[in-house]
Amino acid sequence: MKRILLAMLFCFLGMSAFAQQDPLYSQYINNPMVLNPAYAGLNDNFNASVTYRKQWAGFDGSPTTFNFNTHVSLVDNKVGVGLLAISDQLGSTKNTEVQAAFSYKLPIDEDKTFSFGMQAGFINFRNNLTKLNLEDKTDAAFLQNENITKPNLGVGAILKSDRFMVGVSIPRLLSTSVSVSSANVSQDFQLYNRHLYVFGSYVYFINENIRLKPSVLLRAVKGSPLSVDLNFNFNFNEKFTAGVFTRNLNTLGTQVQAKLGDKLKLGYTFELPTGRSVGTQFTTHEVFLGITMPTFDFHDRSISTF
Repeated sequence: MKRILLAMLFCFLGMSAFAQQDPLYSQYINNPMVLNPAYAGLNDNFNASVTYRKQWAGFDGSPTTFNFNTHVSLVDNKVGVGLLAISDQLGSTKNTEVQAAFSYKLPIDEDKTFSFGMQAGFINFRNNLTKLNLEDKTDAAFLQNENITKPNLGVGAILKSDRFMVGVSIPRLLSTSVSVSSANVSQDFQLYNRHLYVFGSYVYFINENIRLKPSVLLRAVKGSPLSVDLNFNFNFNEKFTAGVFTRNLNTLGTQVQAKLGDKLKLGYTFELPTGRSVGTQFTTHEVFLGITMPTFDFHDRSISTF
């Protein structure tokens, strides 16, 4: 099994990566499905969640992301299936994608599970140039809007236990470019490019009521510096979570999450850019609402740390 994991990791690392275009998330460790299809059904339950993220609020044309995903464990917890829908708006550009995910889980021992997943779907790229504030509104290069749909494939792998989880994924595997002609001029545009994600988290039991869960996310894209997210969260009585994080020291943030009853989870993230980015006056807000519940006899009724 170790040889399989190493072979997959080197395979992922050998694939090309390109410019940063994927939407950002801060609560990915509470909902890894947004980055890795291998998480589909991994906690042996039915899951559904919605995430709304407004980045750099007050900044004209700043990114706005809406994410919905649902997944469930099937066939005596041997496989998982899921659905992912994303709407990501940045200025005049809007990307909409729908992906179906499938995972297969291999128990290594009583505590550890290895999961390999794939996803497939489409991404629709739209650029509404009429929203741009142009000095010359008759410029022929900006009179034609784009509306292009392309297929997508994604892959991922996760190793999980009650104490740790590590994963590697490329959720958008097919790098796609198009050629647009306007005013007798042809230009090539890159709609989206491959991103490599590697994440890991570990749970430290400080006592019966308090747990520390540090986590790290590496995001690699060719032509851009390696991006590193560091998170430190404390969980109290398995009901309330609070912590801090940073992304490349360009963003500092805090996040909280509370369990509402036995099934619902509500989370909120506040991010403050440092002086190295857009400026501290443009804050970021992310809201997460999720449900986790057993629906079949073979589903897990205990509380999962991941």
